[in-house]
Amino acid sequence: MSIAHEPFDQRRSDHAGGARQQDPHRRLSAFGKWMLRTLVSGSTASLLSSLAVAAHSRARSGRAASGVNATSHWIWGERATRRHRVDVRHTVLGYAIHHASSLWWAGLFEFKARSYGSRGVVALSGATAVVAYVVDYHVVPKRLTPGFEHHLSPAGMVSAYAAFGAGLAVAHLLLRRFTHANHARIRATRRGIPAVPAARTTPVPATPPRSRARHQLRADAD
Repeated sequence: MSIAHEPFDQRRSDHAGGARQQDPHRRLSAFGKWMLRTLVSGSTASLLSSLAVAAHSRARSGRAASGVNATSHWIWGERATRRHRVDVRHTVLGYAIHHASSLWWAGLFEFKARSYGSRGVVALSGATAVVAYVVDYHVVPKRLTPGFEHHLSPAGMVSAYAAFGAGLAVAHLLLRRFTHANHARIRATRRGIPAVPAARTTPVPATPPRSRARHQLRADAD
């Protein structure tokens, strides 16, 4: 008597497929993973550095938006460095330019960060921030600088770029930790799938032995 295992195998396949569906990071290509890391680390770096710029700008000029507004001089020229109020024309545009620049540097950072340990990631993020400062103020034309120097002290400039580097490192390490924890959960789920049970055979009851008395009665009848 044969026992069919196809339904159980199908359930096992469905269970494994469900586990894969619970891990969206696994389905991403290498390029997609790089894009995800770039988006997370770049956005975090952009936000933290903008907060640092706003804090130091407020301390120096009395308006938190002044430093962020200054970046819009890419489009509006030097008059943007004299805008101190929050508005779409300068504040939103200035932050958008800074955010796009942060994503660019984050993309370069993420090309290498994946192959480093925690200390290496921190060192690489610091190096990326230093290179970004050098490029921003010593390589590109003045029209393409961030414009922060109009409203920040030297200490404020250091703080802004330090916050930028910290954002890269913190976001990358947190995303790495989350990803590893998610993979561990998926692996644990797969290990919990029960093994295919061995085929069971129905025992055939043994024929009870005939007693000597029964043999004797049959012999007497003959």
